[in-house]
Amino acid sequence: MNFFRIMCVCAVLGFSISSSHAELTIEITQGVESALPVAVVPFASQGVPVDIRNIVNADLERSGYFKMLSEQAMISRPSTPAEVEFKNWQDLGQNYLVIGRVNPNGDGQYSVEFQLFDVYKGSQLIGYQMNSSIADLRKTAHTISDLIFQKLTGKKGVFSGRIAYITSNSLGNKKWTYQLQVADADGMTPQTIATSNEPLMSPAWSPDGKQMAYVSFEHKAAAIYVQTLATGARTRVAEFSGINGAPAWSPDGTRLALTLSKDGSPDIFVLNLASHALTKITNSLAIDTEPTWSPDGNNIVFTSGRGGKPQLYIAPSQGGNEQRLTFTGDYNARASFSPDGKYLAMVHGNGNNYRIGVMDMASRTINVLTSGPTDESPSFAPNGTMILYASRKGGTGFLSAVSIDGKMQQKLVFNSGEVREPAWSPSP
Repeated sequence: MNFFRIMCVCAVLGFSISSSHAELTIEITQGVESALPVAVVPFASQGVPVDIRNIVNADLERSGYFKMLSEQAMISRPSTPAEVEFKNWQDLGQNYLVIGRVNPNGDGQYSVEFQLFDVYKGSQLIGYQMNSSIADLRKTAHTISDLIFQKLTGKKGVFSGRIAYITSNSLGNKKWTYQLQVADADGMTPQTIATSNEPLMSPAWSPDGKQMAYVSFEHKAAAIYVQTLATGARTRVAEFSGINGAPAWSPDGTRLALTLSKDGSPDIFVLNLASHALTKITNSLAIDTEPTWSPDGNNIVFTSGRGGKPQLYIAPSQGGNEQRLTFTGDYNARASFSPDGKYLAMVHGNGNNYRIGVMDMASRTINVLTSGPTDESPSFAPNGTMILYASRKGGTGFLSAVSIDGKMQQKLVFNSGEVREPAWSPSP
């Protein structure tokens, strides 16, 4: 499991940001019983290269909160408010209706308009007009999904966000290729950030979503790099003797918490990215690793084997008294805070069954959300409603997502190879 995945073998890496044809598809394996019926009508358009309706429809369906009406079941296709006959949609059992239009403005720019209606009240809930380039049409569609989701659920949408993950593909003869990739939240438009013939590990987003920290093995030794996504420029920030692993950004983006073994056993350190000064947070003969910051930046939760088995501990981010957090289960590791700091996701293990659990930080009780037996690497969505994690079945690694109450589950299927170590980007 992740607690012991501190080092990987030496690698020679080639870094660039390039397109990849490999994409994720997302299957809903369990939805919310009270899903709301919603109809998204095809947007009226003239030669637009992106189908806005299909993206919005897929986003809302994938959330598990909505039951989407198929295009074939629609008896009309209004594109303006004046064309809407609410009784038609009432007869189809729809609670909400989305219509829209996409028109070219010239010079590759488009005007995108949409309205969301309450079918039974016969009233408009929201309506927006926004301009978009050809390149940003998919992003605009995801923004529409976010606006609709927030209006109907009261929760911020995450469709405009991105996910990072590690992929591995067999080259034969026991050789593999590994990539650090970033994709839209729906798995589309993946970009390769780093490529290696040996494993890559521990991708971590900066708070502004513009940089990625990760572990590689340049110069035949473990090192931590920070890479700017827009340009591909990277900086080696830690290459000490021994282990350099598990980078985690502070909420203000000025520091990285790291696992270093330069003093002997692996401990948690904080690296100031501007001054390169190191602050040692833990000092134990056991393995201390996998740090994660509390949203207010005051504390760091980490995994430690000091009690005999991996458990979660918490310490002030400036160093100080360390306290054990978890006492239930044989194994608790790889923590991830919810954005509001109220919950802590983790890998929760008993025997050989490793599942995703969530601790209520107020009561310190753990709610187990998944069935296992090999679930790992939980990462909270920026709105705190979902947890992305890695799993394995039949020797193949893939990604899944589960709602914080366990009622909604998704499986993210990669069209080739294996996927692991997911990380959800901060709010766009």
